[in-house]
Amino acid sequence: MNAALLKLLRRLVQKGSLTVVFSSGEKVVLGDGTGKPAAIRITDAQAERAILYDPGLKFGEMYMEGRVVVEDGDIFEVLSIIKSNGVEKAATFANSIVALGHVLRQQVKSRLPVNRNRYNVAHHYDLDGKLFNLFLDEDWQYSCAYFHPPGISLDEAQRAKKRHIAAKLLLEPGQSVLEVGSGWGGMAMYLAESSGVEVTGITLSEEQLKVSRERAERRGLADRVRFELQDYRTMQGRQFDRIVSVGMFEHVGIGNYGAFFRKMKELLKPDGVMLLHSIGQVYKPWATNPWIEKYIFPGGYIPALSEVLPRVESTRLLVKDIEILPMHYAWTLRAWRERFVARREEAIRLYDERFFRMWEFYLAASETAFLYDKHFIFQLQLSPSLETVPVSRDYIEAKERELLEFEKTRRRLELVAV
Repeated sequence: MNAALLKLLRRLVQKGSLTVVFSSGEKVVLGDGTGKPAAIRITDAQAERAILYDPGLKFGEMYMEGRVVVEDGDIFEVLSIIKSNGVEKAATFANSIVALGHVLRQQVKSRLPVNRNRYNVAHHYDLDGKLFNLFLDEDWQYSCAYFHPPGISLDEAQRAKKRHIAAKLLLEPGQSVLEVGSGWGGMAMYLAESSGVEVTGITLSEEQLKVSRERAERRGLADRVRFELQDYRTMQGRQFDRIVSVGMFEHVGIGNYGAFFRKMKELLKPDGVMLLHSIGQVYKPWATNPWIEKYIFPGGYIPALSEVLPRVESTRLLVKDIEILPMHYAWTLRAWRERFVARREEAIRLYDERFFRMWEFYLAASETAFLYDKHFIFQLQLSPSLETVPVSRDYIEAKERELLEFEKTRRRLELVAV
């Protein structure tokens, strides 16, 4: 048994019930026995040493490689026990030095002039579309849903998210809209159909570009919704009435926030409105979890609002509205994780067992970040103009009701057509 790892685990897991079977065969029950129990087995002494030395990176890697095996419960329940106790209790002098090294590397990388954006995006978003079809909603919305009212389905919540954002954009027929990070095209098509606007969606993912264009063509929207393989930083000579960006700001990088908002102001008309939807957290993290950064979102960073708002203010853009959505992504990730795990065999056929465990760990760890690490979604509504946005928020709910009627009418027409 690795005595140093056992000491760390005893200090960490004081609440809950986690059984650990070490590579020696020795079994230890940790915690106070409350809550749903879970159990793991570590298969070899080298894996134990790796977790002790660099838990932020190596615990996930050992799970991916099948060297940490969950024998009771699932990986979400294991991570929930760990996170609910406070991972800072696992800090030692040695692994704190390793963690500091991860922070320094990410800080330097975020400020390098080398453009890694296209590589970083391709690493995640150019995966086989069949993978995302395993767990996303019918419109392939790969960002936080809006569970309003609570308890609605994932599909309903993703429609509610599009409706909520459209309402905040104050759209009028004929306006031009730029979507920065257009995904598989669902938001752009919704805005065009529901509000009569023309949308330009930009992405750095060739796979998403292909799918988006095909979807717009099938929906008869190719004349009003155009998708481009385009980096926002190199856009020139155009201004838009509205800008929307959903789930893209996490990839901008902490060293680029000032440049991002300066470009958004340049691309926005003087009386325009921008809606930015992003993950945030309550404190400056300095770096992304090293496992997430290495395997899932290279170059990603989840900011505190205190890191974002000064960069907004430096451009003289006006903050017209800030909304915090504290639990909606936890519910979204739970729906995604349950759908993904239910189609485990299909995911393994697409890639392999190691890939399945990697994505299961990613979805479970992300869900616990919103449950225990105080992550949230923020929506910033920005404008250069003092007059463009109403002085009270009543217009949002009124517009959402109008958009909901549009959705109901469209669905009735679709049913008749079938």
